[in-house]
Amino acid sequence: MGILNLTPDSFYQESRINTDTAILKKASQMLKQGATILDIGGYSTRPNADDISIEEEIKRVVNPISTIKKEFPDAIISIDTFRSKVAKEAIHAGADLINDVSGGNLDSQMFEMVAKLKVPYILMHMRGTPQTMKTLTHYDNIIFEMMTYFEKRINLLKSFGAEEIILDVGFGFAKTIEQNYFLLKNMAAFQQLELPILAGLSRKSMIYKHLKIPVSEALNGTTVLNTVAVQNGAQILRVHDVKEAMQTIKLLGDL
Repeated sequence: MGILNLTPDSFYQESRINTDTAILKKASQMLKQGATILDIGGYSTRPNADDISIEEEIKRVVNPISTIKKEFPDAIISIDTFRSKVAKEAIHAGADLINDVSGGNLDSQMFEMVAKLKVPYILMHMRGTPQTMKTLTHYDNIIFEMMTYFEKRINLLKSFGAEEIILDVGFGFAKTIEQNYFLLKNMAAFQQLELPILAGLSRKSMIYKHLKIPVSEALNGTTVLNTVAVQNGAQILRVHDVKEAMQTIKLLGDL
């Protein structure tokens, strides 16, 4: 899954794109490098990110989705949003699935919308909002509490009629650096839920802060952690650098 950020404040500057020409160029590059899914987001979910209106988010994502779908009709497009209205407009514009960092907790209409649209849904674990999540990192037993969270949300999704669900453990979302590494080490535990698992580790602070390097130098660390994630059950890697992620997958597949 290649990341296309249509935001002016995403944490990794190189991932920010804001013109049709740049969007199509980036999408084409990612698809040629082997991306299966293009993940398009118009709301930055980095810690302390600015809150924007639903209207602004829709404005940022709908035209680019339509443009990409027209140019690359076979591309699978994911809309990265926690708002049901944005999800609806994005799907109508050509998106194929919904990637919700809040797991439906920030919009009570999201699960019903997922079922109504009949599209796959990525269910992520997070506490609070992007503005408050850094203060919500206390767990007595992080694996058990996350497992309970997923079981409840999955059951609720299915009660609405949603069928295709992908899990994302939410690295960096309401988790300390130490918790992120513990979670990565024990990520295989979530395979018992018998759903595909997505890992979003690309260039995150758990890499560059831990190594005391700028985010621009975090590709090598990303590759290392993506390798561990695949070995521990990840079936989708959400990345800024598609070529390197595909090389990782190919090499692991040959072992």
